[in-house]
Amino acid sequence: MSGQRRRIAILFGGRSAEHEVSVVSAGAVQQALDPERFDPMFIGISKDGSWHLLDGPPQLAEGATELPSVSPDSGLEIELRRGSGTLVAPDGAHREIDVAFPLVHGPYGEDGTIQGLLELSGIPYVGAGVLGSAVGMDKAVQKVLFAAEGLPIVPHHVVYEREWEEDPEGVEARAQDLGYPLFAKPATLGSSIGITRVADPSDLRRAVETALRYSSKAVLERSAEGAREIECGVLGNDDPVASVPGEIVHRAQFYDYEAKYLDDGTTLVIPAELPAETVEEIQRLAVAAFHAIDAAGMARVDLFVWDQGRVVVNEINTIPGFTPASMYPKLWEASGLPYPRLIDRLVELALERHERERKRSAG
Repeated sequence: MSGQRRRIAILFGGRSAEHEVSVVSAGAVQQALDPERFDPMFIGISKDGSWHLLDGPPQLAEGATELPSVSPDSGLEIELRRGSGTLVAPDGAHREIDVAFPLVHGPYGEDGTIQGLLELSGIPYVGAGVLGSAVGMDKAVQKVLFAAEGLPIVPHHVVYEREWEEDPEGVEARAQDLGYPLFAKPATLGSSIGITRVADPSDLRRAVETALRYSSKAVLERSAEGAREIECGVLGNDDPVASVPGEIVHRAQFYDYEAKYLDDGTTLVIPAELPAETVEEIQRLAVAAFHAIDAAGMARVDLFVWDQGRVVVNEINTIPGFTPASMYPKLWEASGLPYPRLIDRLVELALERHERERKRSAG
């Protein structure tokens, strides 16, 4: 990429409940882009699914209690020309894309849908491909793959919507088998949206129904009582590397939406204060989880660590947050890769993977 200014399309917003988090992530990336290396285009996707060409992402106001969003009347509405790397405006103006950076968290963005659209259009893009994105979005499926690879995971059960409707007593019995407290989560959402800490059986019904408002299946997980919450970044394609691990210290009962984005009582300890052998195990498991779901480019792996050194994998996120409070860029900063250089490296990895696939399809 040396000496060449590339047009990068930053995709953000989207139709999921993580829309606002995505907007804040895009704003942080805007600040980190090197103007001598990139010519950015900001494409905000409203909650109705329309695409809008903007001067930049809506900004988070100081002291705000709500995150910004993309409205249906924002900017110039555009569309991606099928089968090409070209954006087309209503006036017929064309804008070519060299590489895309999807920052659309959650369903309709992080789950392989946008990745499939970009694949069909022949546009290189940052992050995991269709399969890795889809699996990374689905907590239930990723846990199957983690277990198949021999990775230690939290005891859990998967609850399907139909099962809950037809046999809630059976689900309650399985929850009792896990023990309380436990967590009920939507299987296909992030940013802690729809997650409930369930202290006893009387709270289970409300928690499962909350999770199923966001997904067709819920995951019930045994609470990792006494564990430290650790996150580790992974970066690369075929030969990924892990960052230093970081620890989340918060005053909430768990690391929920407000603790992540609106609460100044949350502290990120980077690097985490851990024995060297525990750090090595965290990094090994993070890379193994990355390989297990066929990820590419980037991912953040969330783990639990107990004082005796036991480590388990919780989940993986293939489009980690890039907000000012997000762990992923902070982990790489502490690992010697500043935010602007991290963006550069992610684009390099996207172009590298795209070129390899292009050569393969050309025979």
